[in-house]
Amino acid sequence: MIPRVILMLAVSPLLLSACDDADQRALQGWVEADMIFVSPDEQGRIETLNVREGDKVASGDLLFTLDDDLQKADVVVKQAALTNARQAYARAKELLSTAAGTQKALDDAEAALRQAEANLAWSRTRLARRRVLSPAAGSIQEVYYRPGETVQPGKPVIALLPPSNLKLRFFAPEAMLPRIVIGAPLSISCDGCAEHLTARVSFIARSAEFTPPVIFSREERAKLVYLIEARPDEPDKLRVGQPITVVLPGTPR
Repeated sequence: MIPRVILMLAVSPLLLSACDDADQRALQGWVEADMIFVSPDEQGRIETLNVREGDKVASGDLLFTLDDDLQKADVVVKQAALTNARQAYARAKELLSTAAGTQKALDDAEAALRQAEANLAWSRTRLARRRVLSPAAGSIQEVYYRPGETVQPGKPVIALLPPSNLKLRFFAPEAMLPRIVIGAPLSISCDGCAEHLTARVSFIARSAEFTPPVIFSREERAKLVYLIEARPDEPDKLRVGQPITVVLPGTPR
């Protein structure tokens, strides 16, 4: 029994030292996200809404549609203008071949034809964009407008979160900066999270937060902290706004 007690007493300081070292490398942070706000190009009334909060979507999936009566009518007008431009070009070409027309008249007719084609293409694009597709794969976080409501151009209808846009943010004191480099691995833990989560440092601020006056004392310098961001390796296992504990890698040798 005596040798076992002696062994425990010898190992205990090492365990306490390891725990203290881990605590000194642990920082508190939170989960944040760069949302994609999907909005229409032009004003319109929402006709159909194909998603709800929490839905998973793939890139190119239909999110919502806007009323398109005016855009369809505009396409019909532009198609008629293109038909007339084609007929005018054909006549100008025939007249030139019989020496009854001029090269300038043919050139003008050709320019009008190209303009009519471009106008129709633009009108068809405006019509197609009344069907708003998902720009990326991700999950629907918020829906701001419902069917029947009118939305202005540039106003977000849906907030989309791609998994790759999830990030971790925390502040590190100046003394810890030598341990942190871009790409450095981090251990992540939080209440209710899966075990052994990891992330990699993606951003280190160049300027300190809460900067004290210009003249620094040693005590004031210890208060300087720097914003650090990291990208989780398994973003699907984290939630926006979740408090986390970040453990920095050990002191480099």
